[in-house]
Amino acid sequence: MNDDLKIEIDEGSGFCFGVTTAIKKAEEELEKGSTLYCLGDIVHNSMEVERLSKKGLVTINHEQMGQLHNVKVLLRAHGEPPETYAMAERNQIEIIDATCPVVLALQRRIKRQFDANPQAQIVIFGKNGHAEVLGLVGQTHQKAIVVESLDDVKRLDFNRDIFLYSQTTKSLDEFHHIIEYIQAHISPSATFKSFDTICRQVANRMPHIAEFASRHDLILFVAGRKSSNGRVLFEQCRQVNPNSHQIECADEIDMQWLNGVHTVGICGATSTPKWLMEECKDKIKDQKTLE
Repeated sequence: MNDDLKIEIDEGSGFCFGVTTAIKKAEEELEKGSTLYCLGDIVHNSMEVERLSKKGLVTINHEQMGQLHNVKVLLRAHGEPPETYAMAERNQIEIIDATCPVVLALQRRIKRQFDANPQAQIVIFGKNGHAEVLGLVGQTHQKAIVVESLDDVKRLDFNRDIFLYSQTTKSLDEFHHIIEYIQAHISPSATFKSFDTICRQVANRMPHIAEFASRHDLILFVAGRKSSNGRVLFEQCRQVNPNSHQIECADEIDMQWLNGVHTVGICGATSTPKWLMEECKDKIKDQKTLE
C-alpha cells in the first residue's frame, strides 16, 4: 500500500430521509425506557439493526405481532398493508408509524386507483416479496400484478386497462423500458397510464454515485445484502468502475485490494449508516499505520 493513499467518503451516501426518520422515532421511544417492537428489520442493514437491538429494539415478524397485546410496535419506512393496522387494532397495539411519506403517498394513490376501477390491471414494477411492495399490493386486496423485469411484463393482458406504478427505489431507466414496451403493445381499445413513483432522493443518487465511482481507483460499497437499493447502486458503481467491492462491514475489507491503489472511494445505499462508512475508513487507516 502506498503512503499517499487518499480515502473519500461519499457525502451523498447514507440514510434517506425515510430511514433517518424511522431510526429517530425508534431512538426517541427507546429513550423513554419502554419496550419497543419493530415489525421487520428497521433498515436492511444488519449492523444498524444490531446497534438498535442493543438499545432495546425487538425485531418481530407478522406472526409474532399477532401474539402481542397492549404493546408499542414501530412500522418501518417501507410501509405495511391494511391488514397490519387491523391486527394492531384488534390486539390494542399502539402503532408508531414511521412509514416514509413518499411510500405513504404511493399507497394512497394505488388504493384510490383500485377503488375507482377494480377491473383494471394495477401493475407494480418492484421486487416480489419486498416489504414496500407487500404494502402496495395490500392496497388492492392482493390483486395488483408485480413485475420484476421486461419478461414479466410480456405476460400482461394488453387488451385490458393497465395502470403502472413503481416501487420507490427502482431504477428509472428500467421503468422507462417497461413503459415503452407497454405503449408498443397495448390494444387501441385499452387505457394505459404510467405514474413515475420513484423517489427522487434515491433516483438522483444513481448519476451522483456513478460520478463518484469514476473518480477513484477502488470503490468500497458498504451495504446490507438484503438491500434492494444497495444492489441497484452497487451495479451502477461496478459499471463505471470494475474495481468495486460490496461489503457489509469493515471486517470484510481485503487489504490486497489496496495494492497499487492511490484513491479509495467509500459509498453506500440509502440503508447504510454513516458510522459504518467511517469505520471502513478507520480500518484502512489503522492497517496503513501498522505497515
